[in-house]
Amino acid sequence: MKWLATTILLVCPVLALAEPGIPALTVETSPDGGQSYTLTIQVLAIMTLLSMLPAALLTMTSFTRVIIVLAILRQALGTPQSPPNQVLLGLALFLTLFIMTPVLNTAWTEGVQPYMEGETEATEALATSTGPFREFMIHQTRDSDLEMFARIAGRGTFDTPDDVPLSLLVPAFVTSELKTAFQIGFLVFIPFLIIDLVVASVLMSMGMMMLSPMLISLPFKIMLFVLVDGWSLLMETVAASFFV
Repeated sequence: MKWLATTILLVCPVLALAEPGIPALTVETSPDGGQSYTLTIQVLAIMTLLSMLPAALLTMTSFTRVIIVLAILRQALGTPQSPPNQVLLGLALFLTLFIMTPVLNTAWTEGVQPYMEGETEATEALATSTGPFREFMIHQTRDSDLEMFARIAGRGTFDTPDDVPLSLLVPAFVTSELKTAFQIGFLVFIPFLIIDLVVASVLMSMGMMMLSPMLISLPFKIMLFVLVDGWSLLMETVAASFFV
């Protein structure tokens, strides 16, 4: 505690003699009527957006569907530790990048790049950048989910997709992604479940009830998955489900 008290005593006089900091907010009006913010506010906005990136990755991209399907596949194979979580997350991230590349390119060319070149204001660039993500989410969201959240929020019908606010679109999109992911996971699970049932029936008919069916069926499930080139089929199916 002595070093903490010494540090406080040394720092307090310096803080007392320090000059006032940079103003928290300075807004300048350009000749054409637009508004520009100080560098301090821009850095604060960028740091805020960076802190929200994980949430945006989970809720506004294809990541949710991909990671759930991969997790269900691992459970269906009966190998809860293989592939490890790091491999599944890395595969899901890069497959998400592959699927979202057209959306990211459009957001960059139409929103971020003009703002960095000084051609648009920050508010306009933000609205333009979120446009491709909004279109992607609208295309993947079920109408029933949108109507459900609109009913909960006390909102009526929307004339155009642009009228749907992000606060309503994002939860509807996530709900639709969960439904689609579990539907794909169900179809993935069925072949492996059949193998488990066949192996369990054979073992019971042979009187080997003390032997775990999972131990016997695991090599057969892995062999089946490898012979049909399961990883390629799964990646193709998941990626194609976003472009239908």
